[in-house]
Amino acid sequence: MRGKILAILSISLLVSCKVNPNAKNDLNYMQNIEQVAINASSVNSKNTIQTGDQLIILITAKDMDVVKPFNQNYSSSEFIQTNNFAGGNTPNQGATTLVGPTYIVDSSGEIDFPVLGKLNTSGKSLVEFKDELRERMVKYVINPTVNVKLANFKITVLGEVNRQGDYTISNGQGNILNALGLAGDLTIYGKRDEVLVIRTEDGVVSHGRINLQDANLINSPYYNLKQGDAIIVASNNTKDLTSKQNPNTGLYLTAVSIIVTALAVVVGLFKK
Repeated sequence: MRGKILAILSISLLVSCKVNPNAKNDLNYMQNIEQVAINASSVNSKNTIQTGDQLIILITAKDMDVVKPFNQNYSSSEFIQTNNFAGGNTPNQGATTLVGPTYIVDSSGEIDFPVLGKLNTSGKSLVEFKDELRERMVKYVINPTVNVKLANFKITVLGEVNRQGDYTISNGQGNILNALGLAGDLTIYGKRDEVLVIRTEDGVVSHGRINLQDANLINSPYYNLKQGDAIIVASNNTKDLTSKQNPNTGLYLTAVSIIVTALAVVVGLFKK
């Protein structure tokens, strides 16, 4: 009798401890990277300036007095502190101080710039707008340096990651891997083959799903991030099953184990 009980317990333990041989692979990213051809047009997709963007624009030159009219209402004590993807993966690492006057893009896609007046940003990337502004500045300043950065390029990461929250990117460029790195990577319960990206661009909401295990994510239009993107990591089946379990299940199993052990001891004593 005692032997049968112990055998039953052993079988139960083996069943409960059964390991999925593919579990380790499920946690690996971009497993087929060697077989994937990178589509340059997708990787280098243009990230355009949007309505409501806050542009920090600073004009400098050898003689700073010459460019003062283009930096009006600016004090060197003004600054905006943001997090840059290039340094570290926590909100307090990689901080970059951006200094300069800030201009908000209006509903017409324009900013009101000193001396030059209304400047249109619609459909332009930061680099394109910067180059265009410099071309206009050379009419007034010799060898001007034009610095343009985005102060409010924010993305949101939610779900099964170690650090949910909003993240600001100073250079206006980043991809989904950078974002997940800032969020401390997925937890072991994160669903790696179906990460949702929700995007609002020019007032239009779209969404796409990315499989982190497939290196083809590099060619996805949602690989490179855009202003306001929300990344949502769903929980996998393991987390779902765990959440549905009775929180007292562990206690019940422990109690049953103690009872079975006690019965086995009693049976053993009677046999002697």
